[in-house]
Amino acid sequence: MLRTTDVAIVGAGPYGLSIAAHLSQLGVPFRIFGKPMESWLTQMPRGMLLKSEGFASSVYHPEGSLTLGQYCREKRLPYADIGTPVPLETFCEYGLAFQRQFVPTLEQKLVAAIDRGPSGFTVRLGSGETVAARRVVVAVGISHFSSVPSSIESLPRKFVSHSSQHVDLAEFRGNDVVVLGGGASAVDVAALLHEAGANARLVTRKPMLELHTKGDDPPSLWSRLRAPNSGIGPSWRSWFFTNCATIFHCLPESRRLKWVQTHLGPAGGWFMTDRIGRVPQLLGYTPTGAEVVGNRVRLKLATDGGRYSHTIEADHVIAATGYRPKLDRLTFIQPRLRASISMAVNTPILSSHFQSSMAGLYFVGPIAANSFGPLMRFAFGAKYTARRLSQHLAATAERVRLRTQAAAGMGELRTGHPDASP
Repeated sequence: MLRTTDVAIVGAGPYGLSIAAHLSQLGVPFRIFGKPMESWLTQMPRGMLLKSEGFASSVYHPEGSLTLGQYCREKRLPYADIGTPVPLETFCEYGLAFQRQFVPTLEQKLVAAIDRGPSGFTVRLGSGETVAARRVVVAVGISHFSSVPSSIESLPRKFVSHSSQHVDLAEFRGNDVVVLGGGASAVDVAALLHEAGANARLVTRKPMLELHTKGDDPPSLWSRLRAPNSGIGPSWRSWFFTNCATIFHCLPESRRLKWVQTHLGPAGGWFMTDRIGRVPQLLGYTPTGAEVVGNRVRLKLATDGGRYSHTIEADHVIAATGYRPKLDRLTFIQPRLRASISMAVNTPILSSHFQSSMAGLYFVGPIAANSFGPLMRFAFGAKYTARRLSQHLAATAERVRLRTQAAAGMGELRTGHPDASP
């Protein structure tokens, strides 16, 4: 018979590590799977700076131990709560240090499949091992949700890629590269390509490239009253999303979906203004098609609602077009299990404690944004999530254990085999 753990956590980024640290403090048995900080280490380009401020870029321990600020002071690295951009490399090294200190039991194994089981769920690992878990927390971040425009996605991989596929942009030195997108990822990738010796061009749908402006440091009283700071940026609405996620969850679905879709649109960090200014830009153009001609990509662009068209060529096109969380992209969740989960706009509808309609299956991070707001798209959201979810899991642990034991016993009576699924 399989040994059963109370909670299995799938994913070891800021959300998974924060939840694990909280469960450990509460004495809730768990196992956590995944490579620490994997998305940050393997899907973001070296040299990138985090758009979030330093105070909003920690992994969260229930006692506030080892914040990013504490780590940087110990390592004598540049740091400020506000106004000093955090290098990606520093954030990754910090996350790994947090994992070693507070989540040493992390199992760096791939989760191949999650399905229903006699004790709740079965989690099959890439190594072939199968783990039984009463509850499962899916904390995979953005890694499964990269989005490429339909107008170019059919091109061979040699000619088009998503920004998440590139860590070292020096591979494009001397090449003509078009970057699609108008957000932080597109701005960072285009600037880093230029600095790596590529001939980069940035193409964005909007007629104006959005870049955040640097706030006052320290902010004046008027600035704080007009636009109070928060973990996801300065404004009263951002303050509400950051501090009132539980209230946001209670709002009508139509209002929640609209705010998630429209709040904090694509924009680069204030610190990229000079760097992106050196990159040629085609603003207000939408890609409408592409073809390979010889050994180059011919990209068709349109502006003014398709009234005017333009064609450019490049050696490669990088779609820095962000991520769109969709449940069906999580193929490690078995189809019959996915089909039983209630959804809104291709994401699971979650309870006030992050539980899906499948009892015992929880989702956190960006895929939870439609239920809890834009906060879930940021690492800062791990603080609220870890505290709320861990307290819920601890409070219900005994009840769930008794229920799953009873269900497993009934299954054994029906089938005569202790490992048979109901």
